[in-house]
Amino acid sequence: MGGDYGPGVTVPAALGFQARHPDVQIVLVGLRDVLEKELAARGAAAHARLRVRHASEVVAMDEPVAQAMRFKKDSSMRVAVDLVKSGEAHACVSAGNTGALMAISRFVLKTLPGIDRPAIATLLPNARGGYTYVLDLGANVDCTPEQLMQFGVMGAMLVGAAEHKDRPSVGLLNIGVEDIKGNDTVKRAAELLRASGLNFYGNVEGDDIYKGTTDVVVCDGFVGNVLLKASEGVVTITVTFASVIFMKLENLLSPLIK
Repeated sequence: MGGDYGPGVTVPAALGFQARHPDVQIVLVGLRDVLEKELAARGAAAHARLRVRHASEVVAMDEPVAQAMRFKKDSSMRVAVDLVKSGEAHACVSAGNTGALMAISRFVLKTLPGIDRPAIATLLPNARGGYTYVLDLGANVDCTPEQLMQFGVMGAMLVGAAEHKDRPSVGLLNIGVEDIKGNDTVKRAAELLRASGLNFYGNVEGDDIYKGTTDVVVCDGFVGNVLLKASEGVVTITVTFASVIFMKLENLLSPLIK
């Protein structure tokens, strides 16, 4: 029910995904009337592999996390996460309030032994033709060295599971590759990563993400969120500049073509 556009985007996305993966069963969680209306508008309806689970409440995108946790126990987000806990669903996908999703998931599902906090991860394209996995991207603004090491473990396991890669390499985002660089937290995290048994490459800089120097890059949520938003800004301005250049070229070449 969440996201910038709500069911108008999430429902057709679910239908498209199921069309490409016919072996997957999907449960749409939210206001039943709204979801069924969106399905009908696209010539679809609930069936054995596409079920609708009613939830009477919705977590707003700007809603405080504590309020969503305490007062909206029948929100679409909470009901969806509960389905994972009960085993009725194997995974939960949401376009809604990220903070609320992380908090509800941590409260309902807990964390694995040895993991203090969940992290937000993403894939960024690199020059090697693949992707670099980066975490955390905003779930944890302040991190201890132990938590950064745990992010490395989670990132490596994610790459191993998603890409079937043995011993994926892990880099620690820093202001320089030298061991003496960085604050005390990052230096201590590097020591823990070296002793963790992971395939730890060492410190990496921001441009290493797009070079594909390592499979995984670890950072705290503050740095990761700034990195992500800056990257989005670079893409936006690049597309804008490219559009302007193409328009100028079109204006220059159109008289010659005629």
